[in-house]
Amino acid sequence: MPPKTTVPPDPPAASMLEFSQFSKLLAMLYEGPLEDIPWSRSLEAIRTCLHANYVTLILRSPASGRNGLMIHASAQGTVLPGEASYHNYYFALDPFVNLPTDRIITVDELVGDSHWRSSEMYKQFHQPFDVGYMMGADLRTEDGVECRLRICRSHQGANFSDAEKAACGALLPHLKRAVRLHSSFDIANSERKLYVNAFDRMLVGTVMLDESGSVMQTNPLADEIFAANDGMRRRGSALELKYQTEDRKFQKLVRQALAERASNASSVVHAVAVSRPSGKPRLGVLIRSIPLSEWPEDTLRRPACAIFVRDPSRKSLASHELVGKLFGFTPAESSLALALTNGLTLEEAGEELGISKNTARAHLRAIYSKTGVTRQATLVGSILNSAFSLG
Repeated sequence: MPPKTTVPPDPPAASMLEFSQFSKLLAMLYEGPLEDIPWSRSLEAIRTCLHANYVTLILRSPASGRNGLMIHASAQGTVLPGEASYHNYYFALDPFVNLPTDRIITVDELVGDSHWRSSEMYKQFHQPFDVGYMMGADLRTEDGVECRLRICRSHQGANFSDAEKAACGALLPHLKRAVRLHSSFDIANSERKLYVNAFDRMLVGTVMLDESGSVMQTNPLADEIFAANDGMRRRGSALELKYQTEDRKFQKLVRQALAERASNASSVVHAVAVSRPSGKPRLGVLIRSIPLSEWPEDTLRRPACAIFVRDPSRKSLASHELVGKLFGFTPAESSLALALTNGLTLEEAGEELGISKNTARAHLRAIYSKTGVTRQATLVGSILNSAFSLG
């Protein structure tokens, strides 16, 4: 008897998708978190492949007092006319929720075709938008991220076949991983924005250089300082100081920081003071290398050196209200305290605020009493070292 031949299993969803199609869909799913509208390309590809009229990925489910976050693929684009009404009302009537985790299921399998088509949700929302058939899945990642995939087909079509359900089911594990990546990116981006905003509020200009010493990124304050061309400027992808002696020292410190990065040495903070032709107080500049991550890719376009620039002549952006809440100042006392913090003398602050010397002194006595200090320099230091600059 000849040996029994073992037939290798078909590729995932081979009965529905060619291997090349499946491969392209996977690529789009994993690239989805990097798109301006996440997963817009892959959702449109799924819609086309399944002859659907709508494909929706719900990243945040709507609830009372909170809109959901949905990404759509349809003939109308990524925003649907019925989305607002779903957020505001119909989400509470939707029977196609709380699906079995990580498994494709159709609406008729979940609640029964007759029950669904007799529901108010179908009559008032699905039918007017030509949703004749629907399948979907609820995904939950290991770190607690939840999302929903919904695929709809017109009344003119047919219900989703087992092969189509199997094709979507084969995509689910990859979509789940891509959603988890997106969540990680989103958290990191939120943290980055928080820190960037804190630096902006502290009046610190920031510059990121790559491994060749070229400027990769600057914040708005750094751009303003460089545009003023008062001691320091940006020229193309390089930074330059006005005076040659200071510039040579600055360039040497940048090269030193980049060398520390390349050798994976401990990061050392280098400092240089920058003279200004205008006669204003010198800019303070700190330079430090950015340590490599544990598993870095081989690319020059990676932040390698950070430069922090502080202009002591710039006035604080902190609000009077915030200073008042932190120290218990009245509005008048807050105004005076901020004026002193910005470098004015008591007499100059009184003139700027339009108050007499006696009134300014009375406010200052009250400020001293509330902060527990007796000297103006100590008061300024106490305010600058408090949390007010982060607001």
